[in-house]
Amino acid sequence: MINKRNNYKQKDQEVNWEERVIQVARVTKVVKGGKKLSFRAIIIVGNTKGQVGVGIGKASDVVGAVKKGVSDAKKHIIEVSLTKDYSIPHKIHGNSGAAAVIMRPSAPGSGVIAGGSIRTVLELAGIRNILAKQLGSNNALNNARAAINALVNLKTFKQTALNRDIEINNLYN
Repeated sequence: MINKRNNYKQKDQEVNWEERVIQVARVTKVVKGGKKLSFRAIIIVGNTKGQVGVGIGKASDVVGAVKKGVSDAKKHIIEVSLTKDYSIPHKIHGNSGAAAVIMRPSAPGSGVIAGGSIRTVLELAGIRNILAKQLGSNNALNNARAAINALVNLKTFKQTALNRDIEINNLYN
């Protein structure tokens, strides 16, 4: 029993999660006695090796909101398919609410060309060469979720070849 617990701890410690706070907002709720103050934190968690997640936490203090946001982000981790140049395989669109994102693969060495919360999502996912543009809303949470939506919908060359019932070598001939 003790060995199993130690193994679980070791597996969790092997993955080095990097956490970044995107936004901390002070929100109020009007109740019978007046206004109740609380904080909302938007957190992005990633391991820079193809895994990333976005989470929200609300609490009466900032530290509690950040902790809740980190645990929520870890519950919503996604896998990102990266190319050998640490880019994405193809052009993709993502939506969340009124926010829309366009992402295109970029040449090696060009870096992450993106702004706002989209840049943070891409960096924590381990993507190093990409061009991204946010359209529509400037809302940090919706833009981060739109980026996650786009990354979820990416297809690898292997998946595309299997869908078309051809070999990978004949994919673009």
